[in-house]
Amino acid sequence: MQRLGFTRSARQPDHLLLTPDTFIRAPLPGMQKATAVVHVSPAIGARFTQYTVELEPGGTFVNTSAAQRFIYGIDGELALSAEEQEHSLASGSYCYISAGRPVCLQSHNGGRAAVIEKPYQALDEMPPRILTGRETDAAPQPLMGDEAIEVRTLLPSQQAFDFAVNTMTFQPGASLPMVEIHVMEHGLLMLSGEGIYRLGERWYPVSAGDFIWMAAFCPQWFGALGKVPTRYLIYKDWNRHPLA
Repeated sequence: MQRLGFTRSARQPDHLLLTPDTFIRAPLPGMQKATAVVHVSPAIGARFTQYTVELEPGGTFVNTSAAQRFIYGIDGELALSAEEQEHSLASGSYCYISAGRPVCLQSHNGGRAAVIEKPYQALDEMPPRILTGRETDAAPQPLMGDEAIEVRTLLPSQQAFDFAVNTMTFQPGASLPMVEIHVMEHGLLMLSGEGIYRLGERWYPVSAGDFIWMAAFCPQWFGALGKVPTRYLIYKDWNRHPLA
């Protein structure tokens, strides 16, 4: 129930917090029995687009975008078709598809997936056409030696890739060791848990289901709260010169 115009969602010049109470769903081209929540796009100044696909039972989404894509299964059981290959996209599974390659998502019983799209900045070395994996297969690494913060790298650390996607898991009470200010922008989807995010000069309570966009050079810091670990999926652009 709406509480007289109250929401945690906020938009500022260098960041955006979107909470589920403000999500607006609309179909994208190629969707049948499906809808999308567009979290961020170039309309706000971002250099990428991120949205959540929600498939009803029997739903399909044929995505013919010219951009490269990263698709991460949130919940349900999805089937992904690309490059004449079939892949199961369960919760925690993911797939990278290079630019200009059509992809089809289907679901018999319904499900959700996070989709990140970005125009590819080419180098001499091209990324693979398709790459699949599971989050649990990526070895967790402590952040700057802090065992209370685990980072799982989902895309190879190779210059052929012009963006990275990781998951980060914070034990209750863990926090980033510094306020970060850098040239990379972020898209962040809260998967579980809760905490406090500093964005610019503002402080926000955040929890599972929230989405955050951070522009380049936005001051940022996070501390986990609650009694269970906090985990989020985070995108950043990298491996390219700032003038590219």
